Amino acid sequence: MPATTPDVRVRRVYDAPSPDDGVRVLVDRLWPRGLAKADAHIDEWPKALTPSTELRHWYHGPGEGDYEEFRRRYEAELAAPDAATSLDRLRTLATTETLTLLTATKHPDTSHTTVLRELLTG
Repeated sequence: MPATTPDVRVRRVYDAPSPDDGVRVLVDRLWPRGLAKADAHIDEWPKALTPSTELRHWYHGPGEGDYEEFRRRYEAELAAPDAATSLDRLRTLATTETLTLLTATKHPDTSHTTVLRELLTG
């Protein structure tokens, strides 16, 4: 039987949940402002996969950091044991279920969610 490509989606956590979301995984370090936990329908929140506070501040700070440098630094953080274990768990889960990575960021295409999605599907 041929291997299938994992179905990993990225959505904003503020969007209404969809029946097609599968397992909903919050991948932000901080809980999204103004969102009640009951309304979020989060299945998992692996904080080990979120960018460190230092990296977030560098990337979103004065002058905004370069995305490619952010990607390099974030991938290095994901090599840490706790993050690698969490990434492997989601990778395994993605072989049997749809995963929806949820974020509060306004620009998911240039955020950590893109990096995670690529690592989970690549």
